[in-house]
Parts: sequence; C-alpha cells; structure tokens
Amino acid sequence: MFVDQARIFVKAGSGGNGVCRFRREKYVPRGGPDGGDGGDGGDVVFTASTRVSTLLDFRYKRHYEAESGHHGDGQNKHGRTGEDVVIPVPIGTLIKDEFTQTLIGDLTSDGQRIVVAAGGRGGRGNSHFATPTNRTPQQFETGKPGEERWLILELKLLADVGLVGFPNAGKSTLISSISSARPEIASYPFTTLRPNLGVVKSEDDDSFVVADIPGLIEGANEGKGLGFQFLRHIHRTAFLLFLIDISEWIQEDPVSSFLILRKELETYDSSLLQRPFAVVATKVDSQGQGENLMKLQEYCEQHRWPCFPISAVTREGLSDLLSFLGQQVIKAKQTCKTNC
Repeated sequence: MFVDQARIFVKAGSGGNGVCRFRREKYVPRGGPDGGDGGDGGDVVFTASTRVSTLLDFRYKRHYEAESGHHGDGQNKHGRTGEDVVIPVPIGTLIKDEFTQTLIGDLTSDGQRIVVAAGGRGGRGNSHFATPTNRTPQQFETGKPGEERWLILELKLLADVGLVGFPNAGKSTLISSISSARPEIASYPFTTLRPNLGVVKSEDDDSFVVADIPGLIEGANEGKGLGFQFLRHIHRTAFLLFLIDISEWIQEDPVSSFLILRKELETYDSSLLQRPFAVVATKVDSQGQGENLMKLQEYCEQHRWPCFPISAVTREGLSDLLSFLGQQVIKAKQTCKTNC
C-alpha cells in the first residue's frame, strides 16, 4: 500500500529537575550546597532514508514521544539526558506544522536530519545559586517542558521525468519497457493506484529517474477519479511527458486529450505549465489508418513541441525518446545548478 500523507503527534522529552541538596560529611563543617542539574529532554528527529518508500507506518502509530531528562542528585550529580526519538521517512518528505501550516522541513537527500520538537532544558540545582552572602541557597530550577505539536507529513516523489496521461494511456507499459520497474498492467482503467519509479539508463550511460503518475481524468483537480492526491508528485519532476493514446479504437480527439491534461495541471498549479515537456503518441502499433497520430503531430509541429510516436510493446521509437530524455535531463540539471 502506498501512503503519501500522514498526520502525527510528536512530543519532545521534558528537562529533568535540578535538586536542592547540601553536603553532609563527617569532619566537613559547612559543607555547602551540592545539588546537581537535571538532564535535557530528548529531541524528536526526522531523518530521510532510502530504506523507506512510503508513509504507511504512520497509519498504525501516530504518537511519538522522546524520553524526558533525569533529575539531578546530590554531590553535583547531573541527571542523564533523555534519549532522542529518530523517525525515518522517505526522501522527498515535507513536514508542516498542522496549526500554522508553516513548512518545518523538506528532506530531499539520504541521511538529512531535522529536529521537529526540541527537548526541554534541564533545571539547575541549588549549587548554582550559592553566593558569598547566600551560602545555603534553597532555590533550584525545574526542567522545562519539551515541545509538542501535530505535524502533517506529505511525500512528494523525486524524479527527473514525470509521465502524465489519462488512464490506459500506456504509462505503466512504457516504464516497464525502459526500466526494471514492474507496475501492474491491465486492459482496464486505473490499474495504477500508486506512483511507480523506474531508473532508466540512456545511450550515454547516464541514468535518470522516471515517475509513473497514476492516471488523471478531466476534473482531477476537483477530486474526480483519483483526484489530486497524486498531482503533488509532479512538483518534483524536472521534465514532463504527456502520453496520448492514438490507437484506432480511441474515440476522443488526441489534441483535445492533450489540452485537457494541460488544463488540469494549470488549474492545480499554473507554474507546472512552465515546466519543459514533450508529447508522446503511444500504441502506434494499433493506430489503424493513423489519423489520430497525424492530428497530434500536426498540432505539435504548429507549436514547435517535440512529439514522439512510440510503441512500448514493440519498442518502436523508444531509442529516440530515451536519447532525447537523456539530453533534456542534463539540461534541466544544469539549469537547476545555475538558477536554483
């Protein structure tokens, strides 16, 4: 099961109390205060890990609490610091405060860590308050409470290329043909219920990651079909491929299908239209008279958009497409280094 959103509660450990103690030793008159400090409370820490690919675990455990610091003791003994709680999450996880909706962290690399709830500071013992005029201080500090908050976790997959298309447009077949990913493939719509990632090797021995985004339909930004629950993953892709089914049994006009997909992205987030893209005409092995393909190619030529006719089953056109994608990914990465 793929889960890309979760709501959890985190509470850092409270600091331990300082103590009020005095030395009581034989042959040591006026021993003085020796109350130790309390230990600091443990933090709640998130860390990005390649070993985790979903937020499923947070469906079964929603509360995380770090250990509180131990209290101080006599003879200036400091209390032990509470243990941190380290929570692994997938790379690409956004962490937001539920109440303020502010972004706390964006974990985009393996091993990246962020403290989401800081432990409370331990209180000072009475030994800190001794002065020449106050040799028997009675005051001490209690530990500070740890931070606590409700968090919203949102996973946005990291990929170089995102496949966008209607159900049964051939996205799963394509990603299984060009990578080792094995998504479910069937002749009925909505067989892909979770995003799939595949690593593709280009002819130049460079590799890039392709994300198969579950099929959209008209009105997806309003929650229809699979809704907009997977549209968020398109944000992390540097290049988009619009897959249009041009097989002979498709009744819809291919140009209209392409414009509907573009409209859905624009309605969800207009900045997505600024993303570089190409159009892919799929299932050319079943194109019949080729009227759908000609319509789509003519429209793309008018706007000077690249259009690649392919068949993921017979592998027709895949070599040219992969070579083009490899070049585009390199350009996107160079642009990011310059402008990001």
